[in-house]
Amino acid sequence: MIAYVTVGADDIARAKRFYSAFLPALDYTLTEGPEGLSYVLPVKLGQSVILPDFYVKPTFDGRPASAGNGVMVAFEARSQQQVLDLHSAALAAGGFDEGQPGFRALYGPHFYVGYLRDPQGNKIALFSSDPDEPGRDG
Repeated sequence: MIAYVTVGADDIARAKRFYSAFLPALDYTLTEGPEGLSYVLPVKLGQSVILPDFYVKPTFDGRPASAGNGVMVAFEARSQQQVLDLHSAALAAGGFDEGQPGFRALYGPHFYVGYLRDPQGNKIALFSSDPDEPGRDG
């Protein structure tokens, strides 16, 4: 099981604007500190921790942050409409379009996804694969 994902950012304020445009809508809460941003899913009393956490941090070695070639972090939305809404919100908050929301021929008939780059260049996917929503072929 993946416990957490960390992406580097040189401009934490810019990263906060971008990620706070959509992660709270997916129930992530934000804690800020000198070490960066920590987005976690809330845990109810008696409930196990819900993973993964998502961190946005300055680099440990002090060199500029860079996006990994072939690296992508995907967040599951509740519906196709939420994918559309959050993709738009992330673009308005300083993200860059890497693929408009829609169905992709390479994936299952209900996999609806939009792709973005954060201000640092990290690739982000927002997707829904709810079989109760209209699919690619219908």
